[in-house]
Amino acid sequence: MSEAYVHGYEPHESERLQTQAGTLVDLLHRDTRYPPGSRVLEAGCGVGAQTVTLARQSPDAWFTSIDISAESVAAARRATDAAGLANVEFQQADLFALPFAPESFDHVFVCFVLEHLARPVEALAILRDLLKPGGTLTVIEGDHGSAYFHPDSAAAHQAIQAQAELQRCAGGNVLIGRQLHPLMVAAGLDRVQVSPRMVYVDGSRPDLIDGFTRKTFTAMIEGVRESAIAGGVIEADAFDAGIRALHRTAEDDGVFCYTFFKGVGQKR
Repeated sequence: MSEAYVHGYEPHESERLQTQAGTLVDLLHRDTRYPPGSRVLEAGCGVGAQTVTLARQSPDAWFTSIDISAESVAAARRATDAAGLANVEFQQADLFALPFAPESFDHVFVCFVLEHLARPVEALAILRDLLKPGGTLTVIEGDHGSAYFHPDSAAAHQAIQAQAELQRCAGGNVLIGRQLHPLMVAAGLDRVQVSPRMVYVDGSRPDLIDGFTRKTFTAMIEGVRESAIAGGVIEADAFDAGIRALHRTAEDDGVFCYTFFKGVGQKR
């Protein structure tokens, strides 16, 4: 998985991922449960932001969580240890060179990984081959094209586009959420079903204003400031104006919307 992770591995990014996971638990994971005795592969666990929820919600399943970054794997292990979870094992591994035999797992889970890959169909096909017949592959991705807000702002859209362009140059795709169904079908999965999960934030939802608008989405865009400016993607003044506009949507009279997509497919 040689594509670059555009958000980096600094502590503030780890904190953002943990905040995002905590804020979106019900939206993304209310229907993520695995039967007792299941062997589940989590591909691209990062710092364990999703791992804790997965393992906690399916305490009698066994999880193998992998990531290409040794530092992230260590952070994920600390997170599950702190949560008192004993049903997870971790390995450092490349998604495109996994050390598992075919049909090793009952289920596979992938969250916010495909958006960083230049070869998402190949990645999905590799993961499909690790499934036993009848096993499921669950994929969750966002889609920056689904971000809209009040007050609307051309500057905010420009800042978002700067992050999108950085990710494109790194081999990724921030619009991949809307493509999940055809990608999963192309990878050979059967009975693919995709459901949109929209985050809607207004002044009556202070937890989402802080947890999602400020500390998840705006923090994600703000986190690429130096890279975007240094790469000539956007001027500093324009980027900073966009960030101010995004923070403006987090005021009491602001509104912010964003859609995630969750796909589930089966191996025949």
